[in-house]
Amino acid sequence: MTVVSLPTTLAPSRSMAIAVVGGLACALAIGKALPVTMDTISGALAPLCATAAESSPLDKVEPIDSYALPNVPGKRVTIVRVFYGPGGFSRPHRHAGSVTAYITKGEIRSQLGGGPVETFGVGQSFFEPPGSTHLVSANASTTEPAELIAVFVADEGAQLTTLLE
Repeated sequence: MTVVSLPTTLAPSRSMAIAVVGGLACALAIGKALPVTMDTISGALAPLCATAAESSPLDKVEPIDSYALPNVPGKRVTIVRVFYGPGGFSRPHRHAGSVTAYITKGEIRSQLGGGPVETFGVGQSFFEPPGSTHLVSANASTTEPAELIAVFVADEGAQLTTLLE
């Protein structure tokens, strides 16, 4: 195993951002090496995109891509962009598998069940373990839009987002 030391001048949040971007690059490289049909991608993303219709017209989920993981049979990585308009939010929900979110615009408020409400800005990320209850997912601003990139690693064919009552 190779251990890479980062310069001490890098802040932990920047190191995390570098790791997330590196993971995305690897996932995209693996996916480009595999033939994937649009039917497969659409089928994997449909459950996630269906939940976007239940929010404000300014809040939306945009599928980026989805790839089977050849070294982890039965698992798939799916990448989406989540847009929140000013004051936008998602209802409490749960995701299949693991999710890493990377903030690309504005600030996002987030709270996982049992944890504190946290605010993440551009360049920061957060992780949701499998089965977590995401109680708060919202734009921290009532005047500016916000967005994030979410990377899911879940079972093939899983419903990626389940809204909670």
